[in-house]
Amino acid sequence: MKRTTPERRGTIAMSRRLKAGSAVGALASALMVAGVVGAPNAFASTRHASKVTTITWWASPISTSGPDLRLTEINAFEKANPNIHVKLETAPTSTDTNRADLVTTISGGAKSPDVFMGDVIWPGQFGAHNLALDLSKYEPKSFFNRFAPGLVAGASYKGQVYGAPFFQDQGFLYYRKDLLAADHMSVPTTWEQLKSDAVTLVKQGKVKYGFVWEGASYEGGTCDFMEYYADTGGQVLNATDTKSVLNTAKVTKALAFVRSLVTSGASPAAVDTFQEPQAMDAFQNGQAAFLRNWDYAYAEANAKGMKSAGKVGVAPLPTFAGQSYPGYSTIGGWNLYINPHSRFISADLKFINFITGVQGQNIEAHPPFSEIPTNQAVRSDPKVKALNPPFAILSKTRLIARPAQSPNYPKVSQAIFSNFNSAIAGSKSPSAAASAMASQVATAVSSSSGL
Repeated sequence: MKRTTPERRGTIAMSRRLKAGSAVGALASALMVAGVVGAPNAFASTRHASKVTTITWWASPISTSGPDLRLTEINAFEKANPNIHVKLETAPTSTDTNRADLVTTISGGAKSPDVFMGDVIWPGQFGAHNLALDLSKYEPKSFFNRFAPGLVAGASYKGQVYGAPFFQDQGFLYYRKDLLAADHMSVPTTWEQLKSDAVTLVKQGKVKYGFVWEGASYEGGTCDFMEYYADTGGQVLNATDTKSVLNTAKVTKALAFVRSLVTSGASPAAVDTFQEPQAMDAFQNGQAAFLRNWDYAYAEANAKGMKSAGKVGVAPLPTFAGQSYPGYSTIGGWNLYINPHSRFISADLKFINFITGVQGQNIEAHPPFSEIPTNQAVRSDPKVKALNPPFAILSKTRLIARPAQSPNYPKVSQAIFSNFNSAIAGSKSPSAAASAMASQVATAVSSSSGL
C-alpha cells in the first residue's frame, strides 16, 4: 500500500484517495472471520427500533489505494453500536488547509463536525483556543492508560488531554543487510558508528551515499532535529510548556554532528534539500546504505522491482556514544479530537473509545492498512508484532514529542527547522545556528498565541 510522507506523521500533505465498495465489504468479512471485527448482530432491525444518533467524522483519506480504513472502522463501530450512525466527511489532504478549515468552522461555533482527525502537533493550538474538547474531563484515567508511553503527553496541553491517539508513526533506521554483512559490520547503535560505517562504504565504492535523511527546511527537519537533540538530553520547553529551555550547548552538539555527516562524506551535500521522497528514492534505488524514515519505508524499500528489495533491515534509531541505546524517535501520526460545540458528546466518546480500543486498533494494524497501533495491548500482541518488522521493534524504541504543547508551535518549529537546515548547509556555524534557534524559539514561545 502506497504511504504518504511525514505529515500524517508530521505536518505536510496527506495525499491519499479513498476507494470504497466491494473491497471494503470483503475486508470487513475477512476481519470478522479472523475475530478482529465483531460478529454480525441484528443491526438492521435494531437500528430502526429506537432513535439513531448521527455524528459526523471529519477525516482525511489515509491510503492511496485499496480499502478505506475510515469506512472499515465506521462499519465495525456501527455494527457494535447500532443506534449511532457515523457520517464521514472527507477532509482536505493538505494538513495546513485541513487545519485552517477546522479553525474557521469551530471558532465560528459550528456544531459539526463532531469528531475530527487531526495532527499530533495540534493539541497546544487547539487546546489554547477552545477548538477541541478536554477529554480528561470526560474520560477516566484508565482510558488514557491504554495508550503506549509518551503518546498521551504528546496529546496534552497544560496537563489536559485534547486528543486520543488514533494511529502512530515514528522514525526508524533502515539499513542494507547485504552491505553490512559483506563488511562484517553490526547494525549501528551510536550515531558515531553510523557515520564511520557510512563513510567506509562510500569510500569503498559500495554505495553512492552512506546515510540519507531529511535535512530540508520544513517540518520534517524539526522531526529529525528532535531525535538528535533528545539524544543529548536536551529539552525544548519547561514543565509547564510556557518557556523555552533550549540548551545552546546541546543544540550545538546536535548541529555539529549533522554538519559532520556532510563534511565527512557520510551524507550527500544535497541532504539539505532532502525531504522524505528524496531520501526514500536514494535508498530504494540502491544508492544509500542507511536511511532515516517513517514506518512506511520498510514496505516501500522491499517492494518488488526496487534495487533494495529483500535486502533491507530495520532497527531503532541510534544515539550518541555514552548514552543509553536506543535513541529517541519523533512521534508522528494522527489523533482523534472532539468539537467542543458538538451536541452528541456521549456518542462522540463512544466512537473514539471504539477506534482506540482493541477491536478498532486491530483493524488498523492488520493488512492492508498496517498502521502502527497506539493501544499498548494491541501493539504488544505477538500476533500483531509478527505482521510487520517495524511493529516487532516498537517496544525497543523511545519516543519524543515535538514541542507542540506551545500554542505557537508553527513559529517554534520554523525556528528549529530553518536553523537546523542552515547548519547542515554550512551557511551558519553550528554554534551560530544554535544561538539563533534558541533566541527565535524563546521569542516564539513568549509571543501572544494566535492561529
